[in-house]
Amino acid sequence: MNPDSSRFQVGEARPEFRYMIRDMPVSDRPRERLARLGPDALADAELIAILLRTGTKGMSAVQVGQELIKQFRTLDALARASWEEIAKVKGVGQTKAIQLKAAFTLARHLREHTHERQTIITAPADAAELVREEMRLLDRESFRVILLNTKNAWIKTCSVSLGSLNASIVEPREVFKDAITASAAGVILAHNHPSGDPTPSSEDIAITKRLVKAGELLGINVHDHIILGRRTEGRDQDFVSLREIGLL
Repeated sequence: MNPDSSRFQVGEARPEFRYMIRDMPVSDRPRERLARLGPDALADAELIAILLRTGTKGMSAVQVGQELIKQFRTLDALARASWEEIAKVKGVGQTKAIQLKAAFTLARHLREHTHERQTIITAPADAAELVREEMRLLDRESFRVILLNTKNAWIKTCSVSLGSLNASIVEPREVFKDAITASAAGVILAHNHPSGDPTPSSEDIAITKRLVKAGELLGINVHDHIILGRRTEGRDQDFVSLREIGLL
């Protein structure tokens, strides 16, 4: 018998309490393990627990972290979720969900800042790396244009459209407007497939051909069109380059 159970009458409600990280054995506390072993030694659920700080009734912060991963299946899906969706998981709530969303967004900003230093685009993988973090979490198709100078150095990336779940509205005048203003010599087109499958559709191919012709009239070279998806079993990379597969 639990020695504490004698303090309660049968049917009497027990007081609410939260499992705190500090209530765990010192050797199991994620913060102490990180300080002792380094962040790479911790499981994803333990890293999430450090951000959550507390659990809920019957669940430690680590168990809440495990539940988040279980429900969303992958960290990628968790990062893509809205804070409202995250808040619905038992033990999370609004405040913790917003904390997690802030952490994921900060990580994305860090990656974007790193990309800014990689200015020379020499291969389709470079272009994909440049826009991957800002686009992979989107739940709708988004069309971007990477502006390049005469030496294929990155000038900036411009957002052209945010479409529905599976289609973007792309007009040549919108695609090349910023390129003309920035005196770009060339562009790389990029958009995402929220389904995760980067295989180009017939519409993707038709739009690309139309934009290549428009670029020729303006004297702006369309180097490539990158379609971003997600890496899955049997697929070595998470994007498709229309130039690499001979469609440009």
